[in-house]
Amino acid sequence: MIYRRLTGFPGWFSRSPFVELERMRRQMDRLFEEWASPRPVSGVFPLVNLTETKESYFIRAELPGMTAADLDIQATGNSVSISGERKIPAENSNARYHRRERESGKFSRVIGLPGEINPDKVEARLEDGILTIVVPKAEASKPRQITVK
Repeated sequence: MIYRRLTGFPGWFSRSPFVELERMRRQMDRLFEEWASPRPVSGVFPLVNLTETKESYFIRAELPGMTAADLDIQATGNSVSISGERKIPAENSNARYHRRERESGKFSRVIGLPGEINPDKVEARLEDGILTIVVPKAEASKPRQITVK
């Protein structure tokens, strides 16, 4: 009974040998595609939350250890771009890493917004590693109360 579960015998011989070869070919194709396909370098993307009220959109991004001088924020018709460079002090040259999860480097993130914005009135502040961007909605995209007659 145990031998049958481990090997699939006697049912192993009842299948076509080409079924197993096809399965192995698909696995090899999948591995090759993962290895050969150029993956975009993710860089150091900040985690972002996007919320909205009737008047504005609020973008909150986690940027620990960064200063306002390290950031470049730009607003256009319906998107906000956050870019910068996270710098982490170098370790001792003799240090051996056991785990390396904190990355340094340049990042750029474009957050698309569901409606038109007023780019001239965008405000941003950085407190305790959290970047908060207040993006006022354009007058055309704000909801209006309609009275029923």
